[in-house]
Amino acid sequence: MKAMLDERARTLLKALVERYIADGQPVGSRTLSRASGLDLSPATIRNVMADLEDLGLIASPHTSAGRIPTARGYRLFVDTMLTSQPFDVGAASAPLESQLQPDQPQRVIANAAQLLSSLSSFVGVVVAPRKAGVLHHIEFLRLSARRILVILVAPDGDVQNRVIVTAQDYTQSQLVEASNYLTAQYAGLTIEEVRERLKTEVDALRGEIAALMQAAVQTGTDAMAEGDEQIVVSGERNLLAVQDFSSDMGSLRKLFDLFEQKTQLMRLLDVSSRAEGVRIYIGGESMVVPFEELSVVSAPYEVNGKIVGTLGVIGPTRMAYERMIQIVDITSRLVSNALSTK
Repeated sequence: MKAMLDERARTLLKALVERYIADGQPVGSRTLSRASGLDLSPATIRNVMADLEDLGLIASPHTSAGRIPTARGYRLFVDTMLTSQPFDVGAASAPLESQLQPDQPQRVIANAAQLLSSLSSFVGVVVAPRKAGVLHHIEFLRLSARRILVILVAPDGDVQNRVIVTAQDYTQSQLVEASNYLTAQYAGLTIEEVRERLKTEVDALRGEIAALMQAAVQTGTDAMAEGDEQIVVSGERNLLAVQDFSSDMGSLRKLFDLFEQKTQLMRLLDVSSRAEGVRIYIGGESMVVPFEELSVVSAPYEVNGKIVGTLGVIGPTRMAYERMIQIVDITSRLVSNALSTK
């Protein structure tokens, strides 16, 4: 796409996107002529705009003579045309840094969400680190033929219960023997560490104990996936003031539903946790962001060099992307520093 645009078309597209982000009004050829700084006739500008429209980069809303960027136009702008502006976040982040106590990770996460929201004037979202799921004690309880209750106890007393269906029937005495053996062998390890050790030790374990342990590990993994990750959202009400949403109650209702149903929000943010650096997802261009009116700027954050969660800003597609990138990038660094051991 980039190669299909000459320098003149790129300059006009960049000027159009910047003007629309600033004003929120469809951009006409006369405005574009002034904003771009190019000495072109109105007819030439209209021809270039027609070409950009044919490429799906801009569109004409309703009967307006002006044009607005499409998701594809925003994507090209974000990927190839952003010019970074200096952004002093020092004064704004100072209150957060003073409250970032490494021994209070939940407070760090809550403050980070508030900081993202206040700096962006949109919605700040932080996915809290997933707990390691350390095993302290394991117990198997026979419910009926081939149905067993697995009880996993963590060092902090957190208990996870799950019913599993086994390939064979076990007596309660066999289950007690398995509980004692597995607790002795694997207590103090995380579920992931147990999973890794089982890969090499499963052949050495007696068949019935190996099968039980594999089922228990899967149970522990599922339990963590369901309940352990927490998502903190701050500033949803900021969207009420966004011109792009305020005139459409249907859109606003959908957005607030998104924040209520946090599993969808988790899936959206999980995509960026698998990649380094700031990522931008623009509504309407893929299934990642389900609403055309929304964009997400997100970045993973680390604890001691390991990615443990994601944070970001959710706002209208018409947002100042370069500023949002800097806000998200700086906040992810602050959170990483606060949560990592010095």
